[in-house]
Amino acid sequence: MNRPTTDPNTDDARWSAIQQRSPIADGEFFYAVRTTGVYCRPSCAARTPRRENVRFFSEPSAAERAGFRACKRCHPNSIAPSERQAQLIAAACRRIAEAEQIPNLAELAQGASLSRFHFHRLFKRVTGLTPKAYAGALRAQRVRETLPDCGSVTAAMYEAGFNSNARFYAQSDAALGMVPSAYRSGGNGEQIRFAIAQCSLGSILVAATDRGVCAIALGDEPEALLHDLQDRFPRAQLRGGDDDFDRTVAAVLGFVEAPAAGLELPLDLRGTSFQLRVWQALRAVPPGTTVSYAQIARRLGIPKASRAVGAAIAANPVAVAVPCHRVIRSDGALSGYRWGVARKRALLEREGRAS
Repeated sequence: MNRPTTDPNTDDARWSAIQQRSPIADGEFFYAVRTTGVYCRPSCAARTPRRENVRFFSEPSAAERAGFRACKRCHPNSIAPSERQAQLIAAACRRIAEAEQIPNLAELAQGASLSRFHFHRLFKRVTGLTPKAYAGALRAQRVRETLPDCGSVTAAMYEAGFNSNARFYAQSDAALGMVPSAYRSGGNGEQIRFAIAQCSLGSILVAATDRGVCAIALGDEPEALLHDLQDRFPRAQLRGGDDDFDRTVAAVLGFVEAPAAGLELPLDLRGTSFQLRVWQALRAVPPGTTVSYAQIARRLGIPKASRAVGAAIAANPVAVAVPCHRVIRSDGALSGYRWGVARKRALLEREGRAS
């Protein structure tokens, strides 16, 4: 299958998106066909035109000023179905976030005017999480924010929206990555295995809890990588890896050197509910392709939140496993990268060759 080039604004990348009928490209541009006088979305199911008959436009109004009329199949002058669905799910996420008592699936589906089955499937497709898991991530965020300053675990529990001790403690390990008392003390007693190795991109640190990989960092100085890990987990017990952990490190190193091999590892991601949504969206971006901050924001149903998306991407704790290197600016520039633009460029070049 042809993949788009690393610059989404080139005509070659646009033509590739049309050939693939890529819904990801909807809203990025529109194309018109000289022989029919019609303009369409990139995902339009109409017969693929000849390349020499195609013109590209950034807005429907530009195509109409040039004398083209809107396609009656894909309706390019109205809100795209994918964007409309994303807006519905964004509204449901806001409802969950603002409610004192988390609404159940039936209530959320009714608010979106969808069946329970359709809403559940759509919510998971857009956010990467089920409604129940998203509500749990939101409560976990509230617990993390309130627990260090609350006078007791019970106070933090009710502040976060849990209405019973049993329910809270049944979910506390998943919410915090450790028992509440350990979280309040800065991760005191939690054991984290780590290793620092060398790869073609410099030094690399891989760290994991019993739940999964919690850190992958790239840099020039091994000591700096270790200090960053200690700052994140100031009271955890850091220890060297064993044979099982060495296999995890080898898998990460192998992926850095050969992206086509893929990387399937359990992750212990700790972030806000919004960060988790962004990181999940990044994991859906295939190797060898790139997306813009604006595209990620649109996929999440928040098209005006590109800066917030950028902040969540910058907070990504696991390089390559959550592939934030595949996000570029809308003009095709590589932009920043937590572990250095040169490393970002090298990773994209390797993925491009592998694809």
